[in-house]
Amino acid sequence: MRQLHTGFIFMNLKKGILFSTVLLLASTLTYSAKLVSSWKNPKYIGRPFHRILTIGMSENPAVRLDFEDALAEKLSRDGLEVVPGHDILFRPESPHLDLDYLKGQIRDHNIDAVIISRLVKVDKKTTYVGGHSYVVPYPYYYGFYGYYGTVFTQVYTPEYLREDTTVRTETNLYSAAPPNEELVWTAYSDTFNPKNADKVISEVVKLIVKSLEKEAIITKNP
Repeated sequence: MRQLHTGFIFMNLKKGILFSTVLLLASTLTYSAKLVSSWKNPKYIGRPFHRILTIGMSENPAVRLDFEDALAEKLSRDGLEVVPGHDILFRPESPHLDLDYLKGQIRDHNIDAVIISRLVKVDKKTTYVGGHSYVVPYPYYYGFYGYYGTVFTQVYTPEYLREDTTVRTETNLYSAAPPNEELVWTAYSDTFNPKNADKVISEVVKLIVKSLEKEAIITKNP
């Protein structure tokens, strides 16, 4: 009976070891995001913004639209209306930009600030991770041989190559007041190992809004 019980425990222990190994390998590709740097123009003196236009600079129309919508939704609060760029701007496929049209749309829609983001670069880094071993802890002590046989067992994790991806984004906030349309705030953010564009957008938007609140450029949501 004791042998059956011990065998059952060993079987569960092996399952636990396998599960732990899978988790260990999965954890090597960590996902995170951070604000690398930000700067607020100390010379800018202006009234609080009431209508901000969000613009995403991307050759992918779907990514651009999703970013503008996500940032507009996160920025919106009492006393501040945020307009996604695709709501009022026509973006032709041609790389040529009609600045008079852009200025006219900003003026006609009473935009008093523009926040614009663009992808700066994508870095990929491959790292070699050597294999290692560790002793498996054993929670039960059914005698010397069972104990000795368990702690003698070691689990080995294989060597492998890990690829890390870093996506850097630049975001600028400009006053739309003529004649200078001053730069009010700028920031760079890094997103590490994002699974897809949606993850990059989500994390970048959070970092942007958090920084703008911290700098008191926009009020915090209650």
